[in-house]
Amino acid sequence: MEWYVSLVQKYPIYMAMIQFAILGTLGGFVAKWIQAKKVFLPFSVKECLWVALVWAFYGVLIKVAFAGFPHFVNGIVAEGFLPAAFGADGNRLLYGFSISVIMNLQFGLFLVISHRFLDHLPFRKTVWTNIDKGVYSLLWWWIPAHTVTFVIPPDYRIGLAALYSVVLGFILGIFNKAKK
Repeated sequence: MEWYVSLVQKYPIYMAMIQFAILGTLGGFVAKWIQAKKVFLPFSVKECLWVALVWAFYGVLIKVAFAGFPHFVNGIVAEGFLPAAFGADGNRLLYGFSISVIMNLQFGLFLVISHRFLDHLPFRKTVWTNIDKGVYSLLWWWIPAHTVTFVIPPDYRIGLAALYSVVLGFILGIFNKAKK
């Protein structure tokens, strides 16, 4: 894992882009594979490139958010709006939870809505059905998942978050399969 940490430290933005482009796209594939009960290329090559590009773009935004929100939470603790236990010098799990809640309720909402828009842009249509389920995923999936993310060392956070995209693809594939 030293090679991974070395790359993440040397090329933080590029590594975020690469990890999200690959794993985020794979998460979308997994969802489609589970729904169809077969492994196939669910998008044209052009669409695959678009999806990977969108995920790479979000990789940069997520990397910046992951760098900034811990400082934001520490500022809130320093101002006395949260107890010291929720800060970097407090309880590690509460600190991770506080970053996750604040980040997902601010940045996460933007991410869900803009992701839905960009996902459908090449198809020249807007699909807002079930956007509420995407927003609810911030509560039942992303807040708990990112609590864990912010408990682990910073060099592993982006990789874990990108891996969560595959896990979420699996979960969404099962949910969407069950509805049919």
